[in-house]
Amino acid sequence: MTDGAIVIVGAGQAGCQAAVSLRERGHRGTITLIGDEGALPYQRPPLTKAYLQGDIGFGDLVFRQETYYTEHDITLVLDDPVVSVDRAARSVTLRSGRAVGYENLVLATGSRPRPIPGAHTIRTVADADSARPQGHVVAIGAGFIGLEYAAVASEAGCDVTVIEAQPRALARVLSEETAAHVVQVHRRRGVKFLFNAMVSEVREGEVVLADGTVLPADVVVAGIGVVPNVELAQEAGLTVDDGIVVDPWLRTSDPAVFAIGDCARFHHGAEQVRLECVQNAVDQGSTVAAVITGSAEPHGQVPWFWSDQYAMKVQIAGVTTGHDRAVVTGDPISGAFSVFCFSGDRLLGVESVNKPVDHVLARRLLAANCPIRPEMVAVPGFDLRTAA
Repeated sequence: MTDGAIVIVGAGQAGCQAAVSLRERGHRGTITLIGDEGALPYQRPPLTKAYLQGDIGFGDLVFRQETYYTEHDITLVLDDPVVSVDRAARSVTLRSGRAVGYENLVLATGSRPRPIPGAHTIRTVADADSARPQGHVVAIGAGFIGLEYAAVASEAGCDVTVIEAQPRALARVLSEETAAHVVQVHRRRGVKFLFNAMVSEVREGEVVLADGTVLPADVVVAGIGVVPNVELAQEAGLTVDDGIVVDPWLRTSDPAVFAIGDCARFHHGAEQVRLECVQNAVDQGSTVAAVITGSAEPHGQVPWFWSDQYAMKVQIAGVTTGHDRAVVTGDPISGAFSVFCFSGDRLLGVESVNKPVDHVLARRLLAANCPIRPEMVAVPGFDLRTAA
């Protein structure tokens, strides 16, 4: 279909990519991109990195200038979010009461941080502005958000403590080998870690732990994961299970409705997963545009992620959770190495620290399903370039 009206709910990375890709693929019908903030659509990952450090301003975050949407006939609706979906009438209703009809609806509603009363979360520019690090800083959660914030705060000269309920950092996303190195880098910068620790209360100027420990805290930031924004889909009667469930072509249980980005639960190999990363949002935005304009190709790109902390770049190709064997190549002491994560003899993914070439080659190998086995990687002098 190249003439039907398209409504995209959510003006983040996935939603904007869908709108741009639809026009690039020749869609001639109306495109309405609806966001819940008043600002032009913008990137979120730099909020805990370059933006928080003051290296870039808001203007550097925006995906496109306002003139782009006008020139490409994309109707941009800001600060007027969708409050309901009428699938029978094929229309959405905005907070203002306005109804917008669609031939196809794309839900790119994203996710929201899990809150802790009294602590900041960082999802918007306003959130980042209100959480500028100063004095004693406490980051609750040793995931990517908490550690990126801790790195910025440490570089700003703050006294930083990271509290984590699990026995180690990054347990949900990285191998023990890579996570241990990341923590070591932080500790060298003076960051303190409290593992197996639970927060009881966040009060003015302090954080109280379950064991009674009281930590001074001028700024407290929570990075304990996110919740997918599925309420619209649920109320519309679509299938929801830790995300909006979609088929390989990103269609929901209603073939006129698609879901992409953080809110979508999709097929990855034999499993269904939900990924929270820029690459997945961009790829799915491009895929949904291709499907709507007539492509029969399902979504199947290799997932990849990254995190910048200090001068350290951590990159992940594939999804390494659930691995039962890890093989390290390179030199962790020098801070440049990769960890190959396997389930049995099957390579799930590769985690690279300051090894961008390994990361690029790993993505290529995973996309081609190259048969890389643990014993091959464990051979001294193994070079990923020979396998690629």
